[in-house]
Amino acid sequence: MNAVATSRARRTVALSVAGAVLAVIALAAVAPTLLATHDPLLTDVRSTLQPPSAAHWFGTDQSGRDVYSRVVHGAGRSVGIGLLATVLALVIGVAAGSLSAVAPRLVDAAAMRVVDVLLAFPEFLVALLVVAVLGPGAVNVAIAVTIAAVPVYVRLARAQTRSRAVAEHVEAARLIGVPAAAVHVRHVLPGVLGAVSVLATIGIGTSILAAAGLSFLGLGPTEPTPEWGLMLSAGRNLLLQAPWVAVFPGLAITATVVSVSVVGRVLRSRAEERGA
Repeated sequence: MNAVATSRARRTVALSVAGAVLAVIALAAVAPTLLATHDPLLTDVRSTLQPPSAAHWFGTDQSGRDVYSRVVHGAGRSVGIGLLATVLALVIGVAAGSLSAVAPRLVDAAAMRVVDVLLAFPEFLVALLVVAVLGPGAVNVAIAVTIAAVPVYVRLARAQTRSRAVAEHVEAARLIGVPAAAVHVRHVLPGVLGAVSVLATIGIGTSILAAAGLSFLGLGPTEPTPEWGLMLSAGRNLLLQAPWVAVFPGLAITATVVSVSVVGRVLRSRAEERGA
């Protein structure tokens, strides 16, 4: 009993810390001017590569721009791309997975073979291939990350739809004459969305990381746009001379992804406990 209580207490603490970090990130994404101290695009050749100080909390980059303000303003783009891609992948995945579960066997088998092929490759590699076809740009990065994330949600939504479609209350609704579409919307789909949304919480971190990785490779937003992956790329050649240029955007990515993963894993654990 003590072990269970200790485990729950640790999860509560982890969830609180992760929630606080995500609250700050969300504020930076929604209202960056409340946190930023400088114009993120303002250059000053006299202040290039200055270390962290009272005037520039995270130092300045090679163009004299305030790194802290650029990290703050970069939250909206970096987190926004990952969040948008996850929401789109969730919607598409649930729709495709649900349709596949009720489709004829040949259609279902063909759809699952396509999903199996996509799942055989890492999500980042699939996203990279999509961007290579579509071309660089923030919109194309979001599309690429969405396409790469969809197969996971399709498979889970299909499995959840099939398992919930044979539940007793669903069968009872059919027996009393409720139309099949209404049964699916009222009794099956809410449960599918609940299960898939827990996975999506963890998937947000993966999408943010994939988007930042594509930007790091120069396939996302371009200079002078403040974006974490792009900032990390710009500072990679300055690690010995001015490490703060790359360290702080990297820490922002790490803190966001870890916090989202912690929240997702805690929610999944609680969902599993309720289902046990």
